[in-house]
Amino acid sequence: MIKFEEFKLDNGLKVIFHEDKTTPMAVVNIIYNVGARDENEERTGFAHLFEHLMFGGSKHIENFDSPLQLAGGECNAFTNNDITNYYDVLPAQNIETAFWLESDRMLELAFTPKSLEVQRNVVIEEFKQRYLNQPYGDVWLELRPLVYKSHPYKWATIGKNIEHIADATMENVKDFFFKYYSPQNATLVVGGNLNLDQVKSLSQKWFGDIPAREKYIRNITPEPVQQEAREKTIEREVPADAVYLVFRMADRMSDEFYVGDLVSDILGRGKSSRFYQKLVTEQRLFSQVSAYVSAGWEDGMIIVSGNLMEGVSIEKGLEGIWQELEQMCSHEIPERELVKVKNKFKTSKVFSEQPLLNRVMNIAMFDLMGKLDEINDELHKYDVVSSQDISQFAKKTFTKNNSSTLKVKAK
Repeated sequence: MIKFEEFKLDNGLKVIFHEDKTTPMAVVNIIYNVGARDENEERTGFAHLFEHLMFGGSKHIENFDSPLQLAGGECNAFTNNDITNYYDVLPAQNIETAFWLESDRMLELAFTPKSLEVQRNVVIEEFKQRYLNQPYGDVWLELRPLVYKSHPYKWATIGKNIEHIADATMENVKDFFFKYYSPQNATLVVGGNLNLDQVKSLSQKWFGDIPAREKYIRNITPEPVQQEAREKTIEREVPADAVYLVFRMADRMSDEFYVGDLVSDILGRGKSSRFYQKLVTEQRLFSQVSAYVSAGWEDGMIIVSGNLMEGVSIEKGLEGIWQELEQMCSHEIPERELVKVKNKFKTSKVFSEQPLLNRVMNIAMFDLMGKLDEINDELHKYDVVSSQDISQFAKKTFTKNNSSTLKVKAK
């Protein structure tokens, strides 16, 4: 059971406190309601660029990392298509250092040409190393626009191309910051060996005077229902042929998400999964094959990916995958198999919530999704999924007209 208390400052910043007396540490986590889906299609990659820029100096603090390290702390951040999240972990007695640092960069960044140039180059290098210069690195640059034709999920968090970041101006950067990085577009979650009065006092002291700014209202047209099978073949310098088979499914907010998540575990999580047992061990079609969900907040995907064994054609591998999907559609999963998958998930879930940082980030995520009151109900939502739910999901989801297939051929 994750317990928390919440309050709001006059400028619109929501603050949530999670007490944990068992640790000498504390976490300060700020989640901003901005991700790659909020970008202009002609200027993508900005949410991720800002993840880096936020460490490049703020209005009154030239260097973010050094004061935090001197206080015995560490920090990091991540961006995806839906959100941007920043966190600091440090000894509880030094918690004010994190409040000071985070509030100053919410107030305003330094906006120096040097910082922009340095972070721009870092992001461009990351784009080259992770997406262009490693095997299978550009798969999602190819897959997303195959799956999505209108929704901004059609580009990856890194952006559509390097030029969008290379051409970013200081005016572009300032506009993006003041539109999205404001108190009423963020949630501050504090966890650790502290008390509520302490957190209220520090929140008001450091964040209370930050101007509210104009509230951002998201207005994105939903992606239409997919009506036809899509397919693309690319050739790359990769060690083996590979296939990526994507099906649209419910978004992260839907109860159907929990069904899809369990389906992905049944099919492709670990060596006891159906794909591994049939396609790797028995038929030896793939050297590795997996299934997982995207958990998009506005639209979801269930993704099957696999690297083929030498001498096995892509068509033969896809045939094996479709046979397993059709098996799930036509036969209810045995209760014993479903219970086993649920237990495996529950064990993983319980262990994942042991670290304070994970609990704090989970609170932040659920609040931004508007589902904070459901944070302790997740295990129950997985528990109530039935064999019939699994079959219904499979029949609805695993259809040719709902599929997008990327074939990667080794040069």
